[in-house]
Amino acid sequence: MLEYQFILSVAIFAVAMTGTPGPNNMMLTASGANFGYWRSLPHIVGIGLGVVVLILLMSAGLGAVFQKFPIVQEVLKWISSAYLLFLAWKIGSAPAPEQHDARAARPMTLIQAATFQFVNPKAWAMAITAIGSFTLGGDQYWLSALMIALVFWVVGFPCISLWTGFGTLIGKAIRSPGQWRVFNGVMGFATASCLLFIWT
Repeated sequence: MLEYQFILSVAIFAVAMTGTPGPNNMMLTASGANFGYWRSLPHIVGIGLGVVVLILLMSAGLGAVFQKFPIVQEVLKWISSAYLLFLAWKIGSAPAPEQHDARAARPMTLIQAATFQFVNPKAWAMAITAIGSFTLGGDQYWLSALMIALVFWVVGFPCISLWTGFGTLIGKAIRSPGQWRVFNGVMGFATASCLLFIWT
């Protein structure tokens, strides 16, 4: 069985990765403010599932594809950049919640959030670093990989929930459409600034 030091080390790394600013947490803060925690819950769960799948795929050797075909990583960077800018624009240009078109304005779905992890540069960095740093050799390889994925799920859920809750509190404090424009503009800019994860 894996020792508790291994699990503790992975947990500390997971807290550092999932609890710090990045595309997911910027979008969850904006979602919490605009839609509340419970309507943002599928977004939260989708992030967790997407990260788990990404870690398991990386464990199965997906990282080797980047080494053998560098063009794949380059294409992914451009796709990630374009999609991140699109999401930043949607967040930044969103009106106050009371002005939302009920059919057009909705939180990210579970599937959308899970799929986003495959173009989320921070999620890729987390998965590559976690597998490269913490997996064990020999017969314990897959057990350790599965444990890494499980720890990220268990630790990540409360960490990203805090960002959503923070956004929910901000949403309750904002009173005017002008304040909403400023808040959404700042969150859109913060989301776009996550391009630094891709190009640095």
